[in-house]
Amino acid sequence: MKNSSIKSRLIILSFLQFAVWGAYLTSMGRYLGNSGLGEHIGWFYAVQGIVSIFMPALMGIIADRFVPAQKLLAFCHATAALFMAITAYMGYTQGADVSFNNLFWSYSAGVAFYMPTLALSNSVSYTVLEKEGLDTVKAFPPIRVFGTIGFIVSMWLVDIMGFQDNYNQFFTSAVWGAVLALYSLTMPDCPVSAAGNKKSIASALGLDAFKLFKQRKMATFFIFSMLLGGALQISNGYANGFIAGFSEDPAYAGTFAVEHTNIIISLSQISETLCILLIPFFLSRFGIKRVMLMAMFAWVFRFAFFGLGNPGDGVWLFILSMIVYGVAFDFFNISGSLFVDKEVPEQMRSSAQGLFMLMTNGLGASIGVIAAQEVVNHYATSIEGWSIAWYIFAGYALLLGILFAILFKENK
Repeated sequence: MKNSSIKSRLIILSFLQFAVWGAYLTSMGRYLGNSGLGEHIGWFYAVQGIVSIFMPALMGIIADRFVPAQKLLAFCHATAALFMAITAYMGYTQGADVSFNNLFWSYSAGVAFYMPTLALSNSVSYTVLEKEGLDTVKAFPPIRVFGTIGFIVSMWLVDIMGFQDNYNQFFTSAVWGAVLALYSLTMPDCPVSAAGNKKSIASALGLDAFKLFKQRKMATFFIFSMLLGGALQISNGYANGFIAGFSEDPAYAGTFAVEHTNIIISLSQISETLCILLIPFFLSRFGIKRVMLMAMFAWVFRFAFFGLGNPGDGVWLFILSMIVYGVAFDFFNISGSLFVDKEVPEQMRSSAQGLFMLMTNGLGASIGVIAAQEVVNHYATSIEGWSIAWYIFAGYALLLGILFAILFKENK
């Protein structure tokens, strides 16, 4: 298979992989709020982190030992698409009376099978590129960029089709997922690894990496990673509904930001794509501590601009919030991953990366969005109350930045 051909096929795989997620991740909170489930938004976003604690590792073990990765990828996407379709059907049949239990458990099952596909799709791409004799470090990043493009396209589709307020966003995700399940079966074979059979279960689950907590620097880094991970899902869960809520004020009803909130929020993903290119320069020039501090203070601005802005003459503050998101997300997630890769022994790198994901997107994101739910439920009964909630989140990120500057000691 020619290199250009396989790259094109992997680009489609990456595009579809994130289109599945983009259909609902930034707009689901708005739908839940309109369905009378606003008080439970945090749980819908927290479950992504909860299942990420064990499902990716479990599916990774299966892919290493028993089932070729491309077939397991197809199975997971097909199953996730089925449960997302059931979630949409619940919303369709029950309407405004949809119950938390019915919607939550079908959605949770779908997410449980989707989250492992993030790693599985990477595994398929790496294996296929290596078979073609390509350098994954050079070849994969340009392919991965199309994943973010897929996420953005899906967000825009849901926005333009008028699905932000209703269950059709889950149908959209299910359709993307079904297409990707079939497409995955056409990918080149990714045989199970002989090395995978030799790994212990503890090693495969990434438990070996907990030894790193014996080192003060690494323990401090992982703890702060978990605490900052608490910010990751807050704006995904609440930003869309917050901006759409301005429609109740005649001064803002009908403004572009209110009518096309997903398009405004998609500027965050565009910024994210561009900021990836800045990481090598900033890491080499400033080091991990300063780069992480930039991320923490970017989160301060991300939340503060939401509190200060409005969809009218203050829409530029919303736009600034989207722009700084690239720094807040990339300088934390990607720079942190690179730091872990450089600091740990080679034989522990995979386990350490798993631990980093566990602390950030697992424990941190889950605990953070549940805590945010309590803040929002208490304060966000009006636009002024929403501003207080955003300032609280900004204050939290500011406190983390100050403590990290004091407590984290970087090798010179």
